[in-house]
Amino acid sequence: MKYDEIDKAPEEKARGITINTAHVEYETPTRHYAHVDCPGHADYVKNMITGAAQMDGAILVVAASDGPMPQTREHILLARQVGVPYIVVFLNKCDQVDDEELLELVEMEVRELLNEYGFPGDDTPIIRGSALKASEALLAGKNDDPSLECIQKLLDAVDSYIPEPKRDTDQPFLMPVEDVFTITGRGTVATGRVERGCLKLNDKVEIVGIKKEKQETVVTGIEMFRKLLDEAVAGDNIGALLRGIQRTDIERGQVLAKPGTIHPHTKFTAQVYVLTKDEGGRHTAFFDGYRPQFYFRTTDVTGTIKLPEGVEMVMPGDNIDMEITLITPIAIEQGLRFAIREGGRTVGSGVVSKIIE
Repeated sequence: MKYDEIDKAPEEKARGITINTAHVEYETPTRHYAHVDCPGHADYVKNMITGAAQMDGAILVVAASDGPMPQTREHILLARQVGVPYIVVFLNKCDQVDDEELLELVEMEVRELLNEYGFPGDDTPIIRGSALKASEALLAGKNDDPSLECIQKLLDAVDSYIPEPKRDTDQPFLMPVEDVFTITGRGTVATGRVERGCLKLNDKVEIVGIKKEKQETVVTGIEMFRKLLDEAVAGDNIGALLRGIQRTDIERGQVLAKPGTIHPHTKFTAQVYVLTKDEGGRHTAFFDGYRPQFYFRTTDVTGTIKLPEGVEMVMPGDNIDMEITLITPIAIEQGLRFAIREGGRTVGSGVVSKIIE
C-alpha cells in the first residue's frame, strides 16, 4: 500500500482526514508491526472505540503548526479508557514552524496533556518531523534524504519504548462457554473458543457469571475436532469435560477461568459509542434509565443505563461515558468490549472502563 493510500475513502482524500481504520504491516530489524491507522478527526472518534482493541501501543500524531487540538485530548482520553498502554508522539509538519521556542512550547503542551490523563508525559518520546516531506522523498527514491531521518527515529522510539506485549497464551486461562451437553457415563462438556491462556488436563477451573457464586471444578478431558488433547491454547475451539458438574450447573454466557482471575459483576462504567441511523442504529435519542440488552462474549443480559450528571439524553453518533447496572452478574473486567442491542439489532458498542461492584 502506498503511504498516501492509507486514507482510502474518497471523502477522506478530499478532506485529508482518516475515517475508517486502515491496517498496514511493516517490519523493523527486531519486530513485525500490525499498524492500524486510527481517526484523527472528531467526527470519527467512534472508530477508536470499535478499532482500538488489543493495541500494544499508539503513535499520537500532533501537528506542530496547530499544537494539541480538542480531538488530541479526546484521543488521549480514549486511549486511556480503552486500555492502550503506551504512547509515542510524532510532532508532524515541523517544516512549517521556524521558531524553535514554538516547537518546545507545543512539546510541553503535549507532555502536560499526557500527564493529565495518566500517561508518563515527561518520559514519552516525542519525535519531530514532516510526514509529507518524508513521503515525497521516499516516492522520489531519495532514500538518503535527511527528511527521512524522523521516520527512522520514530520506528526506533516505538521499538525501544513500547515493550514486548504479553501474548494471550501468557495470560490466565479464560474460555467463554458457547454450548453445554452431557456425555452419558462421562459427564458434562462445555464447548467454546479459548480466549486466552492455556488449559491443561486436570487443571482446576472456575465457572463464573450468570450466578452470584462461582463454582470450582476440574477439567478431566479436553477434546478438539474429535481428538483428545493434553492441553489447549488461546484460539483453540474445544470441549472441556468437567468433573462433578451437572448439566444444570453451567450455561452459555458463563466463562471457564483460572481460579481467582475473573469475577462476576453487575455494575461498571463504560465508554460507549452510539450507532447512527445510517449504521443501523436507533433513529432517536435515549434517556437516563434506558434498558437495552448488553452483549458480552456469548450472551445478552438486560441492564439499565445511568447518564453522567448534566447529560439529559444521548443522540445517535454520540460518544458517552455511562454507568451500567446489569440484572444478572457477568464475568467482567476492565477493557472488556460489549455491544448494546435492542430488539435484536446492535445500537451501540462499548468498552468497560471501571468496575464498580
